Amino acid sequence: MKRPILVLFIVFAVFFGGLAPTWAGEAVQLRILYLNDFHGFAEPHRPVGSPDIVGGMAYLAGEVNRLRGERPTLLLAAGDMVQGHPWANLFDGKSTIEVMNAMNFSAMVLGNHEFDFGQKSLQNIIRLANFPVLAANVRGVPGLKPYIIKEIGGLKIAIIGLVTEETPTATHPNNVQGLTFTPTKETASGVLKELAGKYDLALCLSHLGFPEDRRLAEVVPDIQVIVGGHTHTRIENPVRIGDTLIVQAWEHAKVLGVLDLTIKDRKIISYEGKLISIGPERQQPDPPVTKIVDHYKNQNRLLLEEKIGTALTDLQAAGSRHRETTMGNLITDILRKETKADCALMNGGGLRADINKGPIRKKELFSVLPFPNYTVVVKVTGEELKALLEHGLSGRDGGGQFPQISGIRLEYSLKAPEGQRIKRLWVQDKPWNPQKWYSLATNDFIIAGGDGYDLLKNLFPMEAGYLKKDKRVLLVDSGRALRDLVIHFIKARKQISAKLEKRIINID
Repeated sequence: MKRPILVLFIVFAVFFGGLAPTWAGEAVQLRILYLNDFHGFAEPHRPVGSPDIVGGMAYLAGEVNRLRGERPTLLLAAGDMVQGHPWANLFDGKSTIEVMNAMNFSAMVLGNHEFDFGQKSLQNIIRLANFPVLAANVRGVPGLKPYIIKEIGGLKIAIIGLVTEETPTATHPNNVQGLTFTPTKETASGVLKELAGKYDLALCLSHLGFPEDRRLAEVVPDIQVIVGGHTHTRIENPVRIGDTLIVQAWEHAKVLGVLDLTIKDRKIISYEGKLISIGPERQQPDPPVTKIVDHYKNQNRLLLEEKIGTALTDLQAAGSRHRETTMGNLITDILRKETKADCALMNGGGLRADINKGPIRKKELFSVLPFPNYTVVVKVTGEELKALLEHGLSGRDGGGQFPQISGIRLEYSLKAPEGQRIKRLWVQDKPWNPQKWYSLATNDFIIAGGDGYDLLKNLFPMEAGYLKKDKRVLLVDSGRALRDLVIHFIKARKQISAKLEKRIINID
């Protein structure tokens, strides 16, 4: 009699107790909520050119609360959460992690900008988080996990973290010293082999960017869902590559991603995805998150609300990875004028926000220039200068290395081979001379080889993060951040403006 009773108990538990619905071949519903590239934009804001106030982490949290109660739910972050806006930067990301803890995130993958405050701060972020922080292709960070298996709604979900292989050149090299970054596709394949038979759904939490996510789906088809970030891509509906679904939720908490899945026998049998716009006119704020946002806002308000000048025109950084911008012209002009250099070079990826026409507060500059980079002036030959500019034009469209310049004009063709794209070049309004020496103002990130500027790294080696003394090193302003140089300039001028001047012309 004992055996039949045991069998009946197991049957009852499976079908009515919910121990593991997939054992019985029943369909199971799962909701995945996600965001990426938050960059510390905790307060609602109005982007340049938009009439609407958008975003706000408290309003996003309110929407999460509403959606969570409808079915088993994961809340995931696809990287670049803790850096970019003063609300996060002034606290080394602690403020972001406190909000994420209050929202009960399920997991987060590292983005390249999680490394920007240095390894000590990164380890502190991981310690503070009440949720696992993932990156399977990074070795050497204490507390970092390659993956987790999350059990929810009777499903075992393998969540693998991957961060872009470009991280060592997308952050200051000192921030990744001693760390190992392994190839993403091989790493993902290896993890799935290790976990074979241990999960019902394979999910990759990716900070690789949408093009790389597509390639990952083609090469590692066993991944069923990729929740992505890094390229700030607005994917309104899930993109399907084979049997893999790819989603991404734009940027700055302007939207919340929702992916609803129906799973049966370890397969996705139906899905529906969308992005929900976030803002004060759309959602009710979550009180605990509101309290945290306000706490950190009040701590830095007096410092950051200080008016330093007036913008007579909109100053746009958007597009700095593709073309000449007004923000790029302004910052490089200030860099060149304040250092009295012949020319200036700034990586487009270092300009992170626009400034609207009108009063300029200090916090705007912290958003435009969030990194603690400082000014460096070095002597380079004309031949070396051209090679640097060729590198700036060599990457895929949208690369952070794209050059913003002052004291330089150039015409180029992307149809030409890499290294031969510049067709005409002027320095100080005179034809470029490959033999002449030029003084070049830039930042320590580029000098250290950031964004792939290895030529400068080789020309000007560093020791313990500082440039070695050399007759070709004219200035190392390590005691003052580049944004402080810009703030000083604006305060002195009181009114500033910038315009497009055909400094960088694509002749294609």
